[in-house]
Amino acid sequence: MIPMAREQVLAAGTRQRPDGLLDWLPITFGFLVLYIPSFYSLFTGIWMSEEQAHGPIILFLSIWLIWRKRHEMLAAAQPGKGTIAGWLLFVVGLLLYIFGRSQQILAFEIGSFIAIVAGLLCIKLGTPALRVVWFPFFFMLFMVPLPSAVVAALTLPMKMAVSYVSEHILYWAGYPIARSGVILQIGQYQLLVADACAGLQTLLTLEALGLFYLNVVRHTSTFRNVALALMIIPISFTANVMRVMVLTLITYHWGDAAGQGFLHGFAGMVLFVSALVLILGIDSLLQWFVTYRQKKEMR
Repeated sequence: MIPMAREQVLAAGTRQRPDGLLDWLPITFGFLVLYIPSFYSLFTGIWMSEEQAHGPIILFLSIWLIWRKRHEMLAAAQPGKGTIAGWLLFVVGLLLYIFGRSQQILAFEIGSFIAIVAGLLCIKLGTPALRVVWFPFFFMLFMVPLPSAVVAALTLPMKMAVSYVSEHILYWAGYPIARSGVILQIGQYQLLVADACAGLQTLLTLEALGLFYLNVVRHTSTFRNVALALMIIPISFTANVMRVMVLTLITYHWGDAAGQGFLHGFAGMVLFVSALVLILGIDSLLQWFVTYRQKKEMR
């Protein structure tokens, strides 16, 4: 057996191993051709609105979650395993894209992005690799806009409930406030509780925030995970109430111009900060309860 020089061994290994970058280059090019126009339309259109402003945040967080799991994903890769499922996802995604793009149905167009990326990943790396990063693809579903009929049907009762609770809390606090439907009258000012302040999309955004937190912290206690996931809905409702109350008080004390100006955006920040504080607070309470129960069982 004739020994080979180190450079020859490396060269032989390079010839036998497919170039990963070149392998993904045509896929990346085709993907960019498809989705650069779509994402340009989203970033200059619906994602500029207050109701759908969470879309790019969900997208970037999902990409970060996949990147965070890249080593586990590559370690679990089994090329060729799950190719049929991958091609099925890819074809379905392509059909959704064609139909959504041609008919201007954003739910299909954005949904096609999720299906095509998942399909390509399954084709190239196998089902086990896709299983490792299942949560980021599930998380991306929160950036898909729901049909307007569904949003309208669910938003009105939510706004009514938020308006009702906000009115009663401020009334108990001694403010001159009254309510007619979703219109709050405080002093000489009237405020309409808009969809962005207490609508379904806000609830879904806060639900996504809570699930993202759960995925990042990864508690070992099943009870703690399930309990916190269930508490996200009342947390979202409470955060919406706090936002409406903050806007109402800003308008009452500083006038309508302040309520509709910079401080209106500040109230939006209050919504997410208060939701995050509530999530952290309840999580700490659940941690105390789990620790207490474990200590009690050990005695």
